[in-house]
Amino acid sequence: MSSEIAIKVDNLSKCYEIYDKPRDRLWQMLARSRKIFFREFWALRDVSFEIKRGETVGIIGRNGSGKSTLLQLICGTLNPTSGNIIVNGKVAALLELGAGFNPEFTGKENVYLAASLYGLSKETITSRFGQIINFADIGDFIEQPVKTYSSGMFLRLAFAVIAHVDADVLVIDEALAVGDAFFTQKCMRFLRNFMENGTLLFVSHDSSAVLNLCQRAIWLEEGNLKLIDNAKSVIEHYLAALNDSTKVQYIAQPEKSTQDSRNFSKVRTIQAVRDHRQDFINNSNLRNDIQVFEFTPNISEFGVRGATIVDVALLDSEGIPLLWVVGGEEVILAIEVKSHQLIKGAIIGFYFNDRLGQNIFGDNTYLTYLDNPIILQPDQRIIVRFIFVMPILARGDYTLSVAIAEGTQNDHIQHHWLYDALVLKSHSSSACTGLLGIPMKVISIEFLK
Repeated sequence: MSSEIAIKVDNLSKCYEIYDKPRDRLWQMLARSRKIFFREFWALRDVSFEIKRGETVGIIGRNGSGKSTLLQLICGTLNPTSGNIIVNGKVAALLELGAGFNPEFTGKENVYLAASLYGLSKETITSRFGQIINFADIGDFIEQPVKTYSSGMFLRLAFAVIAHVDADVLVIDEALAVGDAFFTQKCMRFLRNFMENGTLLFVSHDSSAVLNLCQRAIWLEEGNLKLIDNAKSVIEHYLAALNDSTKVQYIAQPEKSTQDSRNFSKVRTIQAVRDHRQDFINNSNLRNDIQVFEFTPNISEFGVRGATIVDVALLDSEGIPLLWVVGGEEVILAIEVKSHQLIKGAIIGFYFNDRLGQNIFGDNTYLTYLDNPIILQPDQRIIVRFIFVMPILARGDYTLSVAIAEGTQNDHIQHHWLYDALVLKSHSSSACTGLLGIPMKVISIEFLK
């Protein structure tokens, strides 16, 4: 196999024997091949593809399409019924939570167990143990049996192990869905770094995650390879097929029109940034209630620290910190900064990220103060306020990352970048499509003759 190919799958098939009753297994063993007491279920049929080194490939499909079976075959935890798999390099996988862990062992013992299964020596595991437990961040639970762990703690420990075994190929199967916002962001940052040189297989029902992470995608349908192409094209075809399969056909009955034959247009004049349906929405269960958690200073960060972020908060118009925000309403993002040296041309900004680390929106002070650059003296404190309308957010977890730099947009020194300074959780939403909802100034209908 070419050294450029990380994974080659050739006419791969997997068939399971389904027995209606437990005793049928015994009858089958006694009858051998003279009589059949089972039904065949083909989880995969004649699947073939190649994945190059350094590629990130998404695998999509409905439940039961064969995604997890394919991953287990690639990882070697299942044997194929027919066909061949060739993997060039070490594979590390995060499939079922807790797979490979002994529930009676402590977290520490399971780190040594799981890492040794990936070929690491005891000495290597010991040298990396501190990094692993820091990544997992489960505190004293590392000394407790993993049978006492929550699903989130299982994920933390399992991901921390595979992140430190020097894998050439990573296989991730939906497991990140159970993580909290902080840990999910940490995992996504690790994956983005890994993708610079490693090969990643990523299974998700979240099409936006596949689009954001993957160069190509594989669509499985009832065990068959339906399509393999660039991620955008595969997602478009997959969503179109889902839409066609869920359509309900009906015959519309003729109905007398309540409008006359004249052209009809209904237009309402409203404030430019306010959705004209906002009052109705805010009095319904569609109101976009967004929970805001407290500022967390001791998290992932980088920079030369000539200046640091001291505090971050979302405020109302009175300057009072908010614990809840309603999407579509005006808010103030306040960022407090302290300089530790002379800063010429300070730039303070933020990014608003979804749970996958995608930058949804953001801004900074550069353009506003282009003609009057911000100069900070040593030990000086300032508060920067960004006033904006909070978008309508789809349900889920979000984070705010903030930073202070020095210089210009294109050429600057990063003094302090603080990941996930604020965590927000959208509990309900009127946003029906996309990453966020944009206020509609007018929605009108015109009846044509």
